[in-house]
Amino acid sequence: MLREKTGLYLDLIRWSRPAGWLLLLWPSLAALWIAADGFPGWHLLAVFTLGTILMRSAGCCVNDVADREFDRHVKRTAQRPVTSGKVSVREALVLGAVLALLAFALVLTTNAVAIAWSFAALAIAIAYPYAKRYVSMPQAVLGVAFSFGIPMAFAAVQARVPLLAWVLLLGNLFWVLAYDTEYAMVDRDDDLRIGIKTSAITLGRADVPVVMACYAATLAVWALAMWGRIPSGVIGVTVVAAGAQAVWHYTLIRDRSRDGCFRAFRLNHWVGFSLFAGTVVGYVLR
Repeated sequence: MLREKTGLYLDLIRWSRPAGWLLLLWPSLAALWIAADGFPGWHLLAVFTLGTILMRSAGCCVNDVADREFDRHVKRTAQRPVTSGKVSVREALVLGAVLALLAFALVLTTNAVAIAWSFAALAIAIAYPYAKRYVSMPQAVLGVAFSFGIPMAFAAVQARVPLLAWVLLLGNLFWVLAYDTEYAMVDRDDDLRIGIKTSAITLGRADVPVVMACYAATLAVWALAMWGRIPSGVIGVTVVAAGAQAVWHYTLIRDRSRDGCFRAFRLNHWVGFSLFAGTVVGYVLR
């Protein structure tokens, strides 16, 4: 029984699918390097890595509780633990609360500014699952939630959140819009049938061009933010590497097939890794 329950809880937090927390991790770690003007130290590196995993896992618990009635009508999500009844709503919420408290305990080892901003991050994370009921582009809300590690990183390093942090957040928000629209394209038919609002539905046939424009905006914002901070050659190589992946994703999503869109979404963490790697290498080679 214990082994079965453990397996269900791990399934609930998507333990076997690390792409989700990697999408959160790379922008947060890149922000740490930028805020610290180089290596941020092992303490903050550990806090943000573990905190990202914990908060993403807690978010999955809240999301599955909020979407349990919708998920039963979508083939891809019908067997999720809460939707299928294998894990109760109470169990999922308790698990989510424990994970969030563990993440908060990590934040308590930083400073008062980061602690204050963590409450805003939590509020946005809780609000997102309900945004798809009322907002035509709920991916924008997710974009803020999935980018909030950036101002948190600056707060933890500098005890303030400068304009640069919000510029980087904006650039990352465009990236989230790109990959989560690809994700929404997978379930577009089911979402139309059950009445969920998504960017894929709102954009219609403009979905693919907008996704590509968001990729371009992400790379442009990152390059402009990093200009003068790291060597221009590193910026160029990084933009080419990440841009090549975006072009590849275009070949996967242009016909809007479920398999192609889902594959593009699952591989997006490599785009984030490219920008993180470029940031780290740039500071090393200055």
